[in-house]
Amino acid sequence: MRIRATVAAVSGALALSALAVPVSQASSPSFALTGADTAPVISKVVVNSGKPIVLGTTATKKVTVSVTASHSSGIEDALSYIWRGRDNNPNLYGLGFHPDKERAKCKAAEATTSTCTLTITVDPGYLWNTNATTWPVYAGAWGKDGSFTESGKFSSVRFQRLSRLTAKASPKSVKKGSTITVTGKLDRANWDTRKYAGYTSQSVKLQFRKKNSSTYTTVKTVKSSNTGTLKTTVKAAKDGYWRWSFAGTTSTPAVNATGDFVRVK
Repeated sequence: MRIRATVAAVSGALALSALAVPVSQASSPSFALTGADTAPVISKVVVNSGKPIVLGTTATKKVTVSVTASHSSGIEDALSYIWRGRDNNPNLYGLGFHPDKERAKCKAAEATTSTCTLTITVDPGYLWNTNATTWPVYAGAWGKDGSFTESGKFSSVRFQRLSRLTAKASPKSVKKGSTITVTGKLDRANWDTRKYAGYTSQSVKLQFRKKNSSTYTTVKTVKSSNTGTLKTTVKAAKDGYWRWSFAGTTSTPAVNATGDFVRVK
């Protein structure tokens, strides 16, 4: 049976060991603990090297998050998690993916500034297709004097449904000027069903690469069918490889099919 996120009540930013928790605390303002110096300053948060998080139907993915912060006492620790509230409202319960370990690995760039790294395991089994969108990124940092700062929406990261693309050119050996038929299929992960389904009505480029060349050239553009299939015909001119190329959408990453070789006599 498919596991879904269970919402459980937690209190404060440190109680984030569960995968799915309320995200209402994500909107809290920055502050310093009583008796401490002013709050640390977070200058940068980088999730997954700045790239979208692309997930298939079942495999989990380890995502690295780095938090750079400064404070006069130095930086003791940092926290970051990726969350999404209902209607993107941080005051309504939602889903959060949190660090695998309680403490980050912090490396000092200088006495007052450190970059702290965390690893978050993201599981598509907790996602719906509607989650293929931009998620806010929470960030918090502790100074060595006990001061603390947090931001519920310091940055953001996009989730995308993994895409796949195939190409087949036939016949494999033809005379110059003869017709070649190129087929294929574009599909992507469906997080509602945990299966792959055809990506319909998408513009996909047919490209050709000459033998002994490393560059593909676009020949024409074709729309995928209502099942994601692709089909077109071209005239054979030279030995080379034929492939389909999809530029991607906001919810689905770009993908290129493996080229299929045709020999021209």
